Amino acid sequence: MSGRAKEGIQDAAVASFLASLQAEVGASPYTQRNYRQALLEFGKWYEGEHRRAPDWLVLKRTDFRAYLRFLGRGNLSRSAVQLRFSALRSFYKHLVRRGKLPDSPIKDIALPKKEQRLPQFLTIKQVGALLDAPRRELGELQKAEAEVDPTPFLRDAAILEVIYSCGLRVSELCALRAQDLELGERLIRVRGKGKKERQLPIGAPAVRAIECYWAALENSPSGEAPAFLALPRKPNPVYPRLVQLRLKHYLEMAELDPALTPHKLRHSYATHLLDAGADLRSVQELLGHENLATTQIYTHLTTARLKEAYDAAHPRAK
Repeated sequence: MSGRAKEGIQDAAVASFLASLQAEVGASPYTQRNYRQALLEFGKWYEGEHRRAPDWLVLKRTDFRAYLRFLGRGNLSRSAVQLRFSALRSFYKHLVRRGKLPDSPIKDIALPKKEQRLPQFLTIKQVGALLDAPRRELGELQKAEAEVDPTPFLRDAAILEVIYSCGLRVSELCALRAQDLELGERLIRVRGKGKKERQLPIGAPAVRAIECYWAALENSPSGEAPAFLALPRKPNPVYPRLVQLRLKHYLEMAELDPALTPHKLRHSYATHLLDAGADLRSVQELLGHENLATTQIYTHLTTARLKEAYDAAHPRAK
């Protein structure tokens, strides 16, 4: 078989895997992008070492051990190494499921343990300042007697309220349709990772913000229409990058760290629930975590805060 033909098979295998991430697994756009980049990086490394593209179906454990040593010399974080091998593992699981290989050559390769970093979060007061920022900016513009369309500010206020009220991932927020929001019942239906659906309660302030935003639109969304529009008069939904940019703007307005991501609002949601006494299993279901261990990181966070409060306040703490 010619090198060109063999390359075509490899390209088809990678393309099939990437297509399955979206169609079958329901992976987020970030996962799809990261896995594509990880496979590309491995291919470039292998080609640099062997002067030929990798033949995915004949690679051995020794090849991946050599790659792991290469990554170790590159001063990458443990999380970055884990991500690259997560992509490779998923790719080979795909090949095994398709009957291309009897087993994965990456199986049981020991990776450096991922460092456990506590998630960043905002205090309740900081969240309040952030959620108020879109309305405050709109009010300031209207006081200046400038002609301003209130719709984008009302949309942004509703988006921030919903992310914090329901602990959504930004991809879940962007995928919301009007029919997913049962505002009268104060419930929303969310499609999470792996296309798994979950039903979540939504707070009254978030409901009011949505209703205020929808009332400002020419046509209130219904059915399959996106719950949040990128532009007031076009049917396209908001997209992650737009949410990130608008959040950055409002963080600056609220004099908070503009580098914080929408995911930090999700962290804040989980932390505030646990601080107020919510049980871990309930928070796991609300967040859509498959494993309880993923949720337990927040208990470390609340425990650390309790220890800080104890050390600061108890006369015999030190």
